[in-house]
Amino acid sequence: MQLDHSFTVAAAPDDAWKLFLDLGRVAPCMPGAVLDTLDGDAFTGRVKVKVGAVQMSYRGEGTVTRDEAARSMHLGLSGSETRGSGTVSATVTATLATDPAGTRVRVRTDLDITGRPAQFGRGIMTEVGDRIVQQFATRLEELLRDTGRGAPSPAPTGVGTPGAFPAEPEAVDLGAAALPVLLRKAAAPAAAVLVAVVVIRALRRRSR
Repeated sequence: MQLDHSFTVAAAPDDAWKLFLDLGRVAPCMPGAVLDTLDGDAFTGRVKVKVGAVQMSYRGEGTVTRDEAARSMHLGLSGSETRGSGTVSATVTATLATDPAGTRVRVRTDLDITGRPAQFGRGIMTEVGDRIVQQFATRLEELLRDTGRGAPSPAPTGVGTPGAFPAEPEAVDLGAAALPVLLRKAAAPAAAVLVAVVVIRALRRRSR
């Protein structure tokens, strides 16, 4: 499944790219995720999501490569449910470009997922991704503003320290993000059923 997203941050491309180079500072901006270890271009982490009352936790690893000239970052990710048989793998490419509002970030994700989240189709996954990316963009902008004011931004607790893991991530609610899409998908069939009921009732009245 290929997903495309984009967002804009109010920062110069050079400043945004410098921040993107520091994975330890950028990773905490991603909703539902924590970074456990970071060793050069390799890292491990955890993600927690929920759909309604059901929570799913994933533990995984990844690598990052960067193209300084193109201001492009490529991530290879893989993980599995800690209590389940679901798996996820993805390749993510983020490219930064100059924009009148600051920096435009385009993100392309090639996603392969099994287990319960796989029940969502591409449309729902795209919308869910949009919402998560926008939350990420908001946090990233806050971090850029803090950096511009000289506020300290320490690395997440546990990163680079064997056996010292950060607190459990706060689950990102995929159900809440997907609900508007599910309602829109249900609207057309519901309208068709309503029309059918009205027509049947009208025919019955005429037959009397």
